[in-house]
Amino acid sequence: MIKGYYLTDLDGTLLRSNASLSDYTVRVITEALEAGTVISYATVRSYQSSTAVVSQIPWRYPLVLYNGALLFDPVHKRVLDGYFLDRERTEAILAIGKSRGFVPLLFALDHEDQEKVLHEKLVRTGDLQFAASRPNDPRFNEVKELSCPPHLRTLLITYIGLLEELEPLKVAVTSAFGAEIHIHMMKDNYIENHYFLEFSHPQANKQEGLLLWAKHVGCAADKITVFGDNLNDVGMFRAAGRKIAVENAHAEILHMADEVVSSNDQDGVAAYVEARLKMGV
Repeated sequence: MIKGYYLTDLDGTLLRSNASLSDYTVRVITEALEAGTVISYATVRSYQSSTAVVSQIPWRYPLVLYNGALLFDPVHKRVLDGYFLDRERTEAILAIGKSRGFVPLLFALDHEDQEKVLHEKLVRTGDLQFAASRPNDPRFNEVKELSCPPHLRTLLITYIGLLEELEPLKVAVTSAFGAEIHIHMMKDNYIENHYFLEFSHPQANKQEGLLLWAKHVGCAADKITVFGDNLNDVGMFRAAGRKIAVENAHAEILHMADEVVSSNDQDGVAAYVEARLKMGV
């Protein structure tokens, strides 16, 4: 018997501020899965990056990755569904960035559904710190001049920098493409004073990711409880039936929430799930 449908954000929500899971959270989520709860996560991270920090939990339901661009089966290690930005728009966005002196990280899938991160030589603070947080990551491939090869499908084009650096780039790309692409800018949880500016397919967002997830697990969106903390969770909050914010969440997420639980550092998500299990719902 299904004991609820839950989809949680990772960074700032399920994960503590040091990007780790507490033993308590691991135990509660594992017990919830074993008890028949359908629970998974929706994250801006890739499969490899997210697995590196949450693999203690035996996830069995589809994962919403790359901010909703990709639905992934963690049991059979295969892509289930996704939204990819076409090569023409990818190249155009790269050109706009280069004209302003910025080169991004290009996240993509190859013909075998393997994740790739293409980049030129990393010299900027944010890029270097981001790569350093993923040591020996086989996805990263340095190229002399960044472009999107025909055999790759773009998931995300990610620029990392200071807000005042990224804002003009955001305006330029918005002016060129408008609603033809999804644009998201968010303060990074781990690199001081740095933001992520990301471009993707117009449906590559957590709202559409939640709807794909609901279809694959066989439930209506209004039956899903979601947990979040940041602005990239807004779409997920709009689509779900019940919205739970951790107390460290952005003001807009707190405003949208049906309920506010303890912070990510106080295991708010796990405590909520455990309480619902004890209630038998």
